[in-house]
Parts: sequence; C-alpha cells; structure tokens
Amino acid sequence: MPAVRTAMIEDNGPYARSLENFFRHPEHDILCVAVYPHAEAALAGIPADLPEVVLVDIHLPAMGGVECIAALRDRHPALLCLVLTTFDDSCILFDALKAGACGFLLKSTPPAEVVAAIHQARTGGSPMSPQIARKVVSHFHQQPKSGIKSVLSEREHEVIELLAKGGRYKDIASDLFISLDTVRSHIRSIYDKLHVSSRTEALNKFRDRT
Repeated sequence: MPAVRTAMIEDNGPYARSLENFFRHPEHDILCVAVYPHAEAALAGIPADLPEVVLVDIHLPAMGGVECIAALRDRHPALLCLVLTTFDDSCILFDALKAGACGFLLKSTPPAEVVAAIHQARTGGSPMSPQIARKVVSHFHQQPKSGIKSVLSEREHEVIELLAKGGRYKDIASDLFISLDTVRSHIRSIYDKLHVSSRTEALNKFRDRT
C-alpha cells in the first residue's frame, strides 16, 4: 500500500517538527503532507492537500481541537481524525469521540506507536493510549445517570453548572480550556436538549431537575 498521507494540527512547533522528522523514515510509510499551527489554517489548507489521517491537538489557539474535528468531519466525512494531546480529561475524550475522532492518543506515546496508530486508523481501527482505553471502559461500567445528567453530556453539564453560578461565556471558556465558539456550541446544544430558547429557561429547568 502507498504511504499514509498524514497531516498535523499542532501549535507546539518543536514537537511537530520532531514527529515530522520521525515520519520521514521510509520504513514508517508515512507521508506528512502538512503541519498546521492552528485549526483555522487546517480548515483553509486541508482541501488542497487532503490527507487520509490528521493528528489533532486539543488545546489549540482560538478554535479548539474538538470543534475543529467536528468541522473537518462535516466537510470531509472520510477524513480520519486522530487526537494527539497532553489532556486525558474524560469530558474532552468523549467530546472528541462524539465530534468524530477515530482514536485518542497522549503525547507521551512513543513516536513508533504513533506511526502504528496511524496505520491502525487507516485500516479501520480506533487506536487509544492505554490510559484512555481504561477511561472508556470505566465510563461504560458506571451506573446509568438520572435527571438532567441523562439528557446532557458531561461537558454540557459542566457548562450549565458554570452558567448557574453566574459565569459569563468567556469565563466558562477559560475555566474549561475551550474556545468561546465551543462554549456557544455547547449552549445551543443544551437549549435543544432541554427544549428551551433562553438562558433563564435553561437554568430554571436545570434547577428543577437537579
């Protein structure tokens, strides 16, 4: 098979260059077509150099990685988005998977294993770091949630809890390490799931059902 066309969305320049140099070894069968320093550059550039697999960091400047994955998958449904990040937070993990990520790796993963994960994703696998796989298993071992927690995702529940405490959108974005646009996206989803059209209605339902 030809080398896997791969791109990276990574704002840590030294880390990206190190991984790109590792990919260059012919025996790895990885062709790195582009490295983008932020999500906006990737959304603009990927159509011209469409890869098979894109490695996406989560904590990016401006638009966050989860929102970027959702946008990329919406535009290019066949694109395989593989998270490669330092964050192992459960909410981020499940938000990324819901957005369309096919796997989730920590940056502590050795480069050879990143290469193996790229090939695994190409052949239909869902590669995950062991710590991440354990979180997924633990999630499904939990007892079903009741009340509003059964309606909202964990991240959405965090957002509405901060809203209930009087948090402004930009404060919520800062507290949760996500972009302002991602906060707005979560708010729209909360409104849809609770069948409300305003902050006041959402908070009233939240307080009634918790």
